[in-house]
Amino acid sequence: MGTPDSTSTPFWGPDFAALQQSDPDIAEVVLGELARQRGGLQLIAGENFTSPAVLAALGSTLTNKYAEGYPGRRYYGGCAEVDRAEELAVRRACELFGAEHANVQPHSGAAANLAAYAALLVPGDTILAMSLPHGGHLTHGSRVNFSGRWFHAVAYGVRESDERIDYDQVGDLARAHRPKVIVCGATAYSRLVDFAAFRQIADEVGAYLMVDAAHFIGLVAGDAVPSPVPYADLVTCTTHKVLRGPRGGMILCREELAGRIDRAVFPFSQGGPHMHTIAAKAVALREAATPTYRAYARRVVANAQALTQGLQAEGMRAVSGGTDTHLALLDLRAIGVSGGDAESRCERAGITLNKNAIPFDPVKPMIASGIRVGTAAVTTQGMTETDMKEVALLLGRAARADDDASLRDVRAAVAELVSTHPAYPRR
Repeated sequence: MGTPDSTSTPFWGPDFAALQQSDPDIAEVVLGELARQRGGLQLIAGENFTSPAVLAALGSTLTNKYAEGYPGRRYYGGCAEVDRAEELAVRRACELFGAEHANVQPHSGAAANLAAYAALLVPGDTILAMSLPHGGHLTHGSRVNFSGRWFHAVAYGVRESDERIDYDQVGDLARAHRPKVIVCGATAYSRLVDFAAFRQIADEVGAYLMVDAAHFIGLVAGDAVPSPVPYADLVTCTTHKVLRGPRGGMILCREELAGRIDRAVFPFSQGGPHMHTIAAKAVALREAATPTYRAYARRVVANAQALTQGLQAEGMRAVSGGTDTHLALLDLRAIGVSGGDAESRCERAGITLNKNAIPFDPVKPMIASGIRVGTAAVTTQGMTETDMKEVALLLGRAARADDDASLRDVRAAVAELVSTHPAYPRR
Protein backbone atom coordinates (compact mmCIF):
# COMPACT_ATOMS: atom_id res chain seq x y z
CA MET A 1 0.00 0.00 0.00
CA GLY A 2 1.42 3.38 -0.95
CA THR A 3 1.54 5.57 2.15
CA PRO A 4 4.04 8.33 1.48
CA ASP A 5 2.33 10.71 3.93
CA SER A 6 1.13 8.19 6.51
CA THR A 7 3.40 9.42 9.28
CA SER A 8 2.56 13.08 8.66
CA THR A 9 -0.96 12.80 10.04
CA PRO A 10 -1.38 14.70 13.31
CA PHE A 11 -1.94 11.74 15.58
CA TRP A 12 0.55 9.01 14.65
CA GLY A 13 3.81 10.53 15.79
CA PRO A 14 7.04 8.53 15.80
CA ASP A 15 5.45 5.41 17.30
CA PHE A 16 3.66 4.57 14.08
CA ALA A 17 6.98 4.24 12.34
CA ALA A 18 7.85 1.62 14.97
CA LEU A 19 4.66 -0.26 14.16
CA GLN A 20 5.45 -0.20 10.45
CA GLN A 21 8.88 -1.63 11.16
CA SER A 22 7.86 -4.29 13.69
CA ASP A 23 4.55 -5.43 12.18
CA PRO A 24 3.92 -4.19 8.65
CA ASP A 25 0.83 -6.40 8.34
CA ILE A 26 -0.98 -4.64 11.18
CA ALA A 27 0.38 -1.28 10.07
CA GLU A 28 -1.24 -1.93 6.71
CA VAL A 29 -4.55 -2.72 8.41
CA VAL A 30 -4.40 0.50 10.42
CA LEU A 31 -3.60 2.57 7.36
CA GLY A 32 -6.26 0.75 5.37
CA GLU A 33 -8.89 1.63 7.95
CA LEU A 34 -7.68 5.23 8.00
CA ALA A 35 -8.07 5.31 4.21
CA ARG A 36 -11.57 3.80 4.48
CA GLN A 37 -12.65 6.40 7.03
CA ARG A 38 -11.18 9.22 4.97
CA GLY A 39 -12.49 7.98 1.65
CA GLY A 40 -16.18 7.41 2.34
CA LEU A 41 -19.27 8.62 4.14
CA GLN A 42 -19.56 7.18 7.64
CA LEU A 43 -23.25 7.10 8.49
CA ILE A 44 -23.31 4.40 11.17
CA ALA A 45 -25.30 6.08 13.96
CA GLY A 46 -22.99 4.85 16.71
CA GLU A 47 -19.70 5.82 15.08
CA ASN A 48 -17.70 9.03 15.15
CA PHE A 49 -14.17 10.40 14.78
CA THR A 50 -12.32 11.02 18.02
CA SER A 51 -9.96 13.94 18.29
CA PRO A 52 -6.19 13.47 17.94
CA ALA A 53 -5.96 14.23 21.68
CA VAL A 54 -8.27 11.31 22.52
CA LEU A 55 -6.22 9.04 20.27
CA ALA A 56 -3.03 10.22 21.93
CA ALA A 57 -4.36 9.23 25.37
CA LEU A 58 -5.48 5.86 24.02
CA GLY A 59 -2.03 5.15 22.66
CA SER A 60 -0.23 6.23 25.83
CA THR A 61 1.83 4.41 28.44
CA LEU A 62 -1.23 4.30 30.69
CA THR A 63 -2.10 1.06 28.92
CA ASN A 64 0.75 -0.58 30.84
CA LYS A 65 -0.75 -0.03 34.30
CA TYR A 66 -2.86 -2.46 36.31
CA ALA A 67 -5.17 -0.53 38.62
CA GLU A 68 -7.80 -2.83 40.10
CA GLY A 69 -10.00 -0.93 42.50
CA TYR A 70 -10.67 2.79 42.68
CA PRO A 71 -8.53 5.90 43.25
CA GLY A 72 -6.96 5.71 46.69
CA ARG A 73 -8.15 2.10 47.09
CA ARG A 74 -6.15 0.13 44.52
CA TYR A 75 -4.94 -3.45 44.81
CA TYR A 76 -1.63 -2.55 43.16
CA GLY A 77 1.05 -0.01 43.91
CA GLY A 78 2.26 2.69 41.58
CA CYS A 79 -1.20 4.08 40.82
CA ALA A 80 -0.69 7.75 41.69
CA GLU A 81 -0.77 8.94 38.09
CA VAL A 82 -3.66 6.75 36.93
CA ASP A 83 -5.58 7.79 40.04
CA ARG A 84 -5.33 11.37 38.81
CA ALA A 85 -6.66 10.37 35.39
CA GLU A 86 -9.68 8.57 36.84
CA GLU A 87 -10.43 11.35 39.31
CA LEU A 88 -10.39 13.86 36.45
CA ALA A 89 -12.73 11.69 34.37
CA VAL A 90 -15.17 11.23 37.26
CA ARG A 91 -15.18 14.91 38.19
CA ARG A 92 -15.65 16.01 34.60
CA ALA A 93 -18.51 13.55 34.06
CA CYS A 94 -20.33 14.72 37.19
CA GLU A 95 -19.88 18.39 36.28
CA LEU A 96 -20.87 17.96 32.63
CA PHE A 97 -24.05 16.00 33.33
CA GLY A 98 -24.99 17.30 36.77
CA ALA A 99 -24.69 13.81 38.23
CA GLU A 100 -24.10 12.99 41.89
CA HIS A 101 -21.78 10.07 41.11
CA ALA A 102 -20.03 8.63 38.06
CA ASN A 103 -18.25 5.36 37.40
CA VAL A 104 -16.02 5.58 34.33
CA GLN A 105 -14.58 2.06 34.40
CA PRO A 106 -17.07 0.03 32.29
CA HIS A 107 -15.40 -1.33 29.18
CA SER A 108 -18.52 -0.84 27.03
CA GLY A 109 -22.16 0.12 27.11
CA ALA A 110 -23.14 -3.53 27.51
CA ALA A 111 -20.74 -3.84 30.45
CA ALA A 112 -22.30 -0.74 32.00
CA ASN A 113 -25.76 -2.29 31.65
CA LEU A 114 -24.55 -5.55 33.18
CA ALA A 115 -23.19 -3.67 36.19
CA ALA A 116 -26.36 -1.61 36.52
CA TYR A 117 -28.51 -4.74 36.62
CA ALA A 118 -26.11 -6.39 39.06
CA ALA A 119 -26.42 -3.40 41.39
CA LEU A 120 -30.21 -3.45 41.40
CA LEU A 121 -31.38 -6.99 40.62
CA VAL A 122 -30.94 -10.66 41.36
CA PRO A 123 -31.54 -13.39 38.76
CA GLY A 124 -35.24 -13.92 38.20
CA ASP A 125 -36.25 -10.32 38.87
CA THR A 126 -38.46 -8.56 36.33
CA ILE A 127 -37.33 -5.76 34.05
CA LEU A 128 -39.49 -3.73 31.69
CA ALA A 129 -37.65 -2.44 28.63
CA MET A 130 -38.12 -1.56 24.98
CA SER A 131 -38.60 -4.38 22.51
CA LEU A 132 -35.54 -5.05 20.35
CA PRO A 133 -37.59 -5.18 17.11
CA HIS A 134 -39.06 -1.78 17.99
CA GLY A 135 -35.67 -0.13 18.57
CA GLY A 136 -34.36 -1.45 21.90
CA HIS A 137 -31.03 -3.15 22.59
CA LEU A 138 -29.83 -6.70 23.14
CA THR A 139 -29.11 -5.88 26.79
CA HIS A 140 -32.71 -4.78 27.32
CA GLY A 141 -34.00 -8.32 27.67
CA SER A 142 -33.24 -10.18 24.45
CA ARG A 143 -33.39 -13.94 24.95
CA VAL A 144 -29.98 -14.41 23.30
CA ASN A 145 -28.39 -11.99 25.81
CA PHE A 146 -27.64 -12.33 29.52
CA SER A 147 -30.39 -9.80 30.24
CA GLY A 148 -33.05 -12.09 28.80
CA ARG A 149 -31.58 -15.28 30.25
CA TRP A 150 -31.00 -14.06 33.80
CA PHE A 151 -34.06 -11.85 34.24
CA HIS A 152 -37.75 -11.99 33.43
CA ALA A 153 -37.96 -9.42 30.65
CA VAL A 154 -41.20 -7.74 29.66
CA ALA A 155 -41.15 -5.62 26.52
CA TYR A 156 -43.00 -2.46 25.58
CA GLY A 157 -42.99 -1.00 22.10
CA VAL A 158 -44.25 1.72 19.80
CA ARG A 159 -47.74 2.36 18.54
CA GLU A 160 -48.37 1.07 15.05
CA SER A 161 -50.23 4.27 14.19
CA ASP A 162 -47.33 6.70 14.68
CA GLU A 163 -44.35 4.47 15.64
CA ARG A 164 -43.73 6.38 18.87
CA ILE A 165 -43.41 4.89 22.36
CA ASP A 166 -46.79 3.81 23.70
CA TYR A 167 -46.65 5.27 27.21
CA ASP A 168 -50.10 3.88 28.03
CA GLN A 169 -48.76 0.41 27.27
CA VAL A 170 -45.68 1.07 29.42
CA GLY A 171 -47.91 2.00 32.35
CA ASP A 172 -50.24 -0.97 31.86
CA LEU A 173 -47.34 -3.43 31.68
CA ALA A 174 -45.66 -1.89 34.72
CA ARG A 175 -48.81 -2.23 36.79
CA ALA A 176 -49.39 -5.79 35.58
CA HIS A 177 -45.83 -7.10 36.08
CA ARG A 178 -44.44 -4.83 38.85
CA PRO A 179 -40.87 -4.73 37.45
CA LYS A 180 -37.99 -3.95 39.75
CA VAL A 181 -36.29 -1.90 37.00
CA ILE A 182 -37.80 0.03 34.11
CA VAL A 183 -35.37 0.72 31.28
CA CYS A 184 -35.82 3.48 28.72
CA GLY A 185 -33.50 4.32 25.87
CA ALA A 186 -32.94 2.62 22.53
CA THR A 187 -30.58 2.09 19.61
CA ALA A 188 -32.99 2.73 16.74
CA TYR A 189 -35.57 5.20 18.05
CA SER A 190 -35.25 8.69 16.63
CA ARG A 191 -37.60 10.62 18.89
CA LEU A 192 -37.12 12.26 22.27
CA VAL A 193 -38.03 10.12 25.26
CA ASP A 194 -40.45 11.50 27.86
CA PHE A 195 -38.35 10.85 30.96
CA ALA A 196 -40.92 12.50 33.23
CA ALA A 197 -43.57 10.01 32.07
CA PHE A 198 -41.24 7.09 32.76
CA ARG A 199 -40.38 8.54 36.18
CA GLN A 200 -44.06 8.78 37.08
CA ILE A 201 -44.67 5.17 36.05
CA ALA A 202 -41.61 3.95 37.94
CA ASP A 203 -42.71 5.77 41.10
CA GLU A 204 -46.21 4.36 40.80
CA VAL A 205 -44.97 0.75 40.82
CA GLY A 206 -41.93 1.24 43.05
CA ALA A 207 -39.37 0.52 40.32
CA TYR A 208 -35.92 1.91 39.69
CA LEU A 209 -35.71 4.00 36.52
CA MET A 210 -32.66 3.18 34.42
CA VAL A 211 -31.97 5.22 31.31
CA ASP A 212 -29.72 3.69 28.66
CA ALA A 213 -28.45 6.88 27.07
CA ALA A 214 -25.71 5.24 25.00
CA HIS A 215 -26.89 6.77 21.77
CA PHE A 216 -27.81 10.27 22.84
CA ILE A 217 -25.62 11.12 25.84
CA GLY A 218 -23.41 13.24 23.59
CA LEU A 219 -26.43 15.30 22.60
CA VAL A 220 -27.21 15.73 26.30
CA ALA A 221 -23.65 16.93 26.87
CA GLY A 222 -24.13 19.52 24.15
CA ASP A 223 -27.54 20.68 25.42
CA ALA A 224 -29.11 19.55 22.16
CA VAL A 225 -31.68 17.25 23.82
CA PRO A 226 -33.12 17.07 27.36
CA SER A 227 -31.12 15.31 30.06
CA PRO A 228 -32.34 12.12 31.73
CA VAL A 229 -30.16 12.69 34.80
CA PRO A 230 -32.74 14.62 36.87
CA TYR A 231 -35.31 11.85 36.36
CA ALA A 232 -33.33 8.61 36.44
CA ASP A 233 -31.98 6.62 39.35
CA LEU A 234 -29.07 5.74 37.11
CA VAL A 235 -27.98 6.42 33.55
CA THR A 236 -25.78 4.09 31.55
CA CYS A 237 -24.04 5.28 28.43
CA THR A 238 -21.18 4.85 26.04
CA THR A 239 -18.39 7.35 25.61
CA HIS A 240 -18.05 6.97 21.86
CA LYS A 241 -20.92 7.77 19.46
CA VAL A 242 -21.90 11.46 19.56
CA LEU A 243 -19.78 12.09 22.68
CA ARG A 244 -16.77 11.56 20.42
CA GLY A 245 -14.64 9.77 23.00
CA PRO A 246 -12.97 6.35 23.08
CA ARG A 247 -14.95 3.13 22.88
CA GLY A 248 -16.14 2.51 26.42
CA GLY A 249 -18.94 2.88 28.94
CA MET A 250 -19.93 4.98 31.92
CA ILE A 251 -22.59 5.01 34.63
CA LEU A 252 -24.11 8.11 36.24
CA CYS A 253 -26.23 7.64 39.35
CA ARG A 254 -27.70 9.10 42.49
CA GLU A 255 -25.37 9.21 45.50
CA GLU A 256 -27.35 6.56 47.40
CA LEU A 257 -26.56 4.04 44.65
CA ALA A 258 -22.88 4.93 44.32
CA GLY A 259 -21.51 2.12 46.46
CA ARG A 260 -23.71 -0.51 44.83
CA ILE A 261 -22.74 0.65 41.35
CA ASP A 262 -19.03 0.74 42.13
CA ARG A 263 -19.10 -2.77 43.62
CA ALA A 264 -21.10 -4.04 40.65
CA VAL A 265 -18.43 -2.78 38.27
CA PHE A 266 -15.48 -3.91 40.41
CA PRO A 267 -15.10 -6.55 41.66
CA PHE A 268 -18.37 -8.12 40.48
CA SER A 269 -18.24 -7.76 36.69
CA GLN A 270 -14.78 -6.43 35.80
CA GLY A 271 -11.18 -6.68 36.93
CA GLY A 272 -8.52 -4.14 36.05
CA PRO A 273 -9.83 -1.02 34.34
CA HIS A 274 -8.35 0.18 31.05
CA MET A 275 -6.56 3.25 32.31
CA HIS A 276 -5.55 4.49 28.86
CA THR A 277 -9.22 4.45 27.88
CA ILE A 278 -10.26 6.19 31.10
CA ALA A 279 -7.73 8.95 30.39
CA ALA A 280 -9.15 9.26 26.87
CA LYS A 281 -12.65 9.49 28.38
CA ALA A 282 -11.42 12.37 30.52
CA VAL A 283 -10.11 14.14 27.42
CA ALA A 284 -13.41 13.70 25.58
CA LEU A 285 -15.42 14.92 28.58
CA ARG A 286 -13.29 18.07 28.74
CA GLU A 287 -13.82 18.64 25.02
CA ALA A 288 -17.58 18.14 25.45
CA ALA A 289 -17.73 20.93 28.04
CA THR A 290 -16.76 23.59 25.48
CA PRO A 291 -18.96 25.98 23.47
CA THR A 292 -17.49 24.47 20.30
CA TYR A 293 -18.84 21.07 21.24
CA ARG A 294 -22.26 22.46 22.10
CA ALA A 295 -22.44 24.01 18.65
CA TYR A 296 -21.37 20.66 17.19
CA ALA A 297 -24.13 18.75 19.00
CA ARG A 298 -26.78 21.09 17.66
CA ARG A 299 -25.40 20.74 14.14
CA VAL A 300 -25.60 16.95 14.48
CA VAL A 301 -29.35 17.19 15.07
CA ALA A 302 -29.87 19.76 12.31
CA ASN A 303 -27.92 17.57 9.89
CA ALA A 304 -29.92 14.49 10.87
CA GLN A 305 -33.14 16.32 10.19
CA ALA A 306 -31.87 17.61 6.84
CA LEU A 307 -30.64 14.15 5.83
CA THR A 308 -33.96 12.59 6.82
CA GLN A 309 -35.87 15.11 4.74
CA GLY A 310 -33.60 14.42 1.79
CA LEU A 311 -34.08 10.67 2.07
CA GLN A 312 -37.83 11.12 2.26
CA ALA A 313 -37.60 13.03 -1.02
CA GLU A 314 -35.80 9.95 -2.39
CA GLY A 315 -38.86 7.85 -1.57
CA MET A 316 -37.69 6.42 1.75
CA ARG A 317 -40.28 6.71 4.51
CA ALA A 318 -38.95 8.05 7.80
CA VAL A 319 -40.16 5.87 10.66
CA SER A 320 -42.19 8.00 13.12
CA GLY A 321 -42.16 10.76 10.51
CA GLY A 322 -38.70 12.16 11.23
CA THR A 323 -36.07 12.61 13.92
CA ASP A 324 -35.30 14.70 16.99
CA THR A 325 -31.82 13.26 17.46
CA HIS A 326 -28.68 12.23 15.59
CA LEU A 327 -30.22 9.22 13.86
CA ALA A 328 -33.06 8.23 11.58
CA LEU A 329 -34.69 4.96 10.65
CA LEU A 330 -35.89 4.67 7.05
CA ASP A 331 -38.42 2.24 5.60
CA LEU A 332 -37.33 1.24 2.08
CA ARG A 333 -40.30 -0.85 1.03
CA ALA A 334 -41.72 1.91 -1.17
CA ILE A 335 -38.59 1.86 -3.36
CA GLY A 336 -38.55 -1.94 -3.53
CA VAL A 337 -35.18 -2.43 -1.85
CA SER A 338 -34.40 -4.43 1.30
CA GLY A 339 -32.26 -3.01 4.05
CA GLY A 340 -29.68 -5.72 3.43
CA ASP A 341 -29.38 -4.89 -0.25
CA ALA A 342 -29.19 -1.16 0.47
CA GLU A 343 -26.40 -1.70 2.99
CA SER A 344 -24.41 -3.81 0.55
CA ARG A 345 -24.86 -1.45 -2.39
CA CYS A 346 -24.06 1.63 -0.34
CA GLU A 347 -20.88 0.05 1.01
CA ARG A 348 -19.71 -0.61 -2.55
CA ALA A 349 -20.38 3.06 -3.24
CA GLY A 350 -18.35 4.25 -0.25
CA ILE A 351 -21.35 4.90 2.03
CA THR A 352 -21.27 2.99 5.31
CA LEU A 353 -24.59 2.46 7.08
CA ASN A 354 -26.50 -0.48 8.52
CA LYS A 355 -29.62 -2.41 7.63
CA ASN A 356 -32.18 -2.23 10.41
CA ALA A 357 -35.52 -3.76 11.22
CA ILE A 358 -38.42 -1.34 11.40
CA PRO A 359 -41.26 -1.68 13.91
CA PHE A 360 -43.65 -4.47 12.86
CA ASP A 361 -41.18 -5.50 10.17
CA PRO A 362 -42.59 -8.30 7.97
CA VAL A 363 -39.15 -9.72 7.08
CA LYS A 364 -36.29 -11.19 9.08
CA PRO A 365 -33.73 -8.87 10.73
CA MET A 366 -30.86 -10.05 8.53
CA ILE A 367 -32.86 -8.90 5.52
CA ALA A 368 -34.72 -6.00 7.16
CA SER A 369 -37.04 -3.50 5.58
CA GLY A 370 -35.07 -0.48 6.71
CA ILE A 371 -31.76 1.24 7.18
CA ARG A 372 -30.45 3.34 10.05
CA VAL A 373 -28.34 6.43 9.43
CA GLY A 374 -26.62 8.89 11.75
CA THR A 375 -24.84 12.20 11.33
CA ALA A 376 -22.30 12.31 14.18
CA ALA A 377 -19.25 11.49 12.06
CA VAL A 378 -20.07 13.60 9.00
CA THR A 379 -20.77 16.55 11.28
CA THR A 380 -17.37 16.10 12.91
CA GLN A 381 -15.96 16.41 9.39
CA GLY A 382 -17.63 19.81 9.07
CA MET A 383 -20.51 18.90 6.81
CA THR A 384 -23.64 21.06 6.85
CA GLU A 385 -27.33 20.78 6.07
CA THR A 386 -26.53 21.67 2.46
CA ASP A 387 -24.12 18.74 2.28
CA MET A 388 -26.82 16.46 3.72
CA LYS A 389 -28.97 17.12 0.67
CA GLU A 390 -26.17 15.80 -1.53
CA VAL A 391 -25.59 12.85 0.80
CA ALA A 392 -29.27 11.95 0.52
CA LEU A 393 -29.10 12.06 -3.27
CA LEU A 394 -26.02 9.86 -3.34
CA LEU A 395 -27.49 7.40 -0.85
CA GLY A 396 -30.70 7.19 -2.87
CA ARG A 397 -28.76 6.52 -6.07
CA ALA A 398 -26.65 3.84 -4.41
CA ALA A 399 -29.58 2.07 -2.77
CA ARG A 400 -31.38 1.75 -6.10
CA ALA A 401 -28.31 0.81 -8.17
CA ASP A 402 -27.94 -2.83 -9.10
CA ASP A 403 -24.98 -2.55 -11.46
CA ASP A 404 -21.30 -1.91 -10.87
CA ALA A 405 -21.04 1.04 -13.23
CA SER A 406 -23.68 3.05 -11.36
CA LEU A 407 -22.09 2.27 -8.02
CA ARG A 408 -18.68 3.34 -9.32
CA ASP A 409 -20.19 6.66 -10.37
CA VAL A 410 -21.67 7.19 -6.92
CA ARG A 411 -18.39 6.23 -5.28
CA ALA A 412 -16.56 8.85 -7.34
CA ALA A 413 -19.07 11.49 -6.26
CA VAL A 414 -18.70 10.39 -2.63
CA ALA A 415 -14.91 10.69 -2.88
CA GLU A 416 -15.23 14.21 -4.26
CA LEU A 417 -17.58 15.23 -1.45
CA VAL A 418 -15.44 13.88 1.38
CA SER A 419 -12.28 15.39 -0.14
CA THR A 420 -13.68 18.80 0.75
CA HIS A 421 -14.46 17.65 4.31
CA PRO A 422 -11.64 15.25 5.15
CA ALA A 423 -11.55 13.11 8.27
CA TYR A 424 -8.18 13.45 10.04
CA PRO A 425 -6.81 15.92 7.46
CA ARG A 426 -3.21 15.52 6.41
CA ARG A 427 -0.71 18.16 7.41
